[in-house]
Amino acid sequence: MSTGRTMEGAGCVTWWGFSPALDLLRRGSERQEGEVNVLLVGSGDPRHILKTIAGLRDTDTLHIWVIENSMDVVARQLLLLFLALTPQESMGLHEKTEVFLELFGNSEVRSQTEETLRHVATELSLSVTETLETPTNPCLDTTHLRFKERDDLDRIFKQWIHPPPSARSAHVSIAKAWDGRVRQHLGTRYDSRAGCFDWDLTMKLHQKGCGVINKQHYKLWRERGVAFEMREGIYQMANESLLSTRVFSHRGDKMALRGYWGDIVSSPYLSFGIETDDEELLQKQNGQHVKTAQDISYVNVQALFKSLSCRGGTPPTQACSEDGKALVALEPVSQPEAHHKSQINELMHLNGVTVTFLPLDSLSKLPEKQKYSHFFNSIYCAASMVHHLSPTLRQIAAPKAALVVELAKYLLDLTKEQEVGFAEKVGDVAKEAGFESSQEEKRDVYATFALQEE
Repeated sequence: MSTGRTMEGAGCVTWWGFSPALDLLRRGSERQEGEVNVLLVGSGDPRHILKTIAGLRDTDTLHIWVIENSMDVVARQLLLLFLALTPQESMGLHEKTEVFLELFGNSEVRSQTEETLRHVATELSLSVTETLETPTNPCLDTTHLRFKERDDLDRIFKQWIHPPPSARSAHVSIAKAWDGRVRQHLGTRYDSRAGCFDWDLTMKLHQKGCGVINKQHYKLWRERGVAFEMREGIYQMANESLLSTRVFSHRGDKMALRGYWGDIVSSPYLSFGIETDDEELLQKQNGQHVKTAQDISYVNVQALFKSLSCRGGTPPTQACSEDGKALVALEPVSQPEAHHKSQINELMHLNGVTVTFLPLDSLSKLPEKQKYSHFFNSIYCAASMVHHLSPTLRQIAAPKAALVVELAKYLLDLTKEQEVGFAEKVGDVAKEAGFESSQEEKRDVYATFALQEE
């Protein structure tokens, strides 16, 4: 894949994926059942985790293993999963969906949402520093991370709670960081950026089948980084979870700069907002879509949360009434320390589902460990992580394992020739690792392969 300025729009930190949510256990009309292990490499957000869990049957057992290339992305994954697992008694379905999407795709959020971010960051900070061997909640398992990585997570969470002094003027700093990226990406075209935004939408995204992405919504996101404005309110508090530190070389010296280093071109609508099973959401009037990607994102995310609630069990410290609502805690907690420790445990426990985060450099080391020998039934790899795949992938793939690789369709800075070249490279890498093509649907969004029988 082309690098450098060609990929400036996509950024160097994958805050969200460049493809729709996928049920990684489904192959055409069939789906894997029973006890399944799934490996996610560089997915960037929990869309595949939520979609795959939603498709589970009551008797299925799912263990998802996550590898990212940045602890900032791991921190965001934990944040979004924490919100997804928050029981309805603590946060209503409507509010949870809105807060999730705000933190997912907005550089600026409402003050109430910022308060939620700080609260979750506080709980996650306690969780990663206090949990040593056994995770408090199986869907937030960080026990496999190294101590240094947990320390990094703790540092990131504390930056969300207490931003660095340079970021005290939150609105100015996030706006400046976003605008700086846009200026760098567009260069001399910056003064005519409205036309550039319109071109990318109508001649690229719409031509690629994303007609539900609304022009006004997309332009607002390209200009300010705000993708989801679902209620009247003031969106001016910095979403600290989208800021990270990047190290630059300047005249031989290393400089660390905190800013926004993610996607500024393709949009966060791709993960949840361009596909739906509800045909009514895709209806048109006078050639225009009635519903937008923002509307579809809301409906899809809320449906995923409903699925989690159906599978979610009541935490051990709570009793349940007949209608499933939590009653008072069985054992009242008196000490503040114990109260903090119980917060993660009070999240939903999804029956038969575990999500484990592995160290950043795990992919090359998994084949060396007997535990992971022929272990994973399904392996997903994001476009940004394809260069990490190697022939040793076969050693960790279970018999008849599926390999799903995200393609470059929605990386808008690439030419058609570069898109095709990337797809060919993916095919070569998969073949070298012992996989053969098993293309079904979405062949231009994902490349799917099956492990060849020896």
